[in-house]
Amino acid sequence: MNASEHIDQLIADTSDWRGKTLANLRKSILGADKEITEEWKWMGSPVWSRDGIIAVGNAHKDKVKLTFSHGASLPDPENLFNNGLNGKVWRAIDLFEGDEIDERAFQNLIRAAVEYNQAKAKKRKAPASSRAKAAKSKDA
Repeated sequence: MNASEHIDQLIADTSDWRGKTLANLRKSILGADKEITEEWKWMGSPVWSRDGIIAVGNAHKDKVKLTFSHGASLPDPENLFNNGLNGKVWRAIDLFEGDEIDERAFQNLIRAAVEYNQAKAKKRKAPASSRAKAAKSKDA
């Protein structure tokens, strides 16, 4: 079974409001950027990635949690994050039964996470070339 099939199965097996909420979040995430991929990690967690992990989704007893790997570094003008606010790296959105999320703001947050991952990936590649330029300028 591939990752998308695992996520389909998780949603089907979570037949109450949590499954529907997870399905709606998934649809919004995939709709925010066509190059986002789905992964299945840590023995049962849906993960959405592009140039690095964007978010991990979990259906808990009383909520659906979407944890953003680098949420502390993302702009959140609509204050979607409501968990992990004191952490230095991750932030989460906890949704309880009856909660709704502003899809436009949510997709903007997803896009910001993609941009963050892409900038981080560029920085990882840049130091080697920056070091080479610095070495050349010292030799001159």
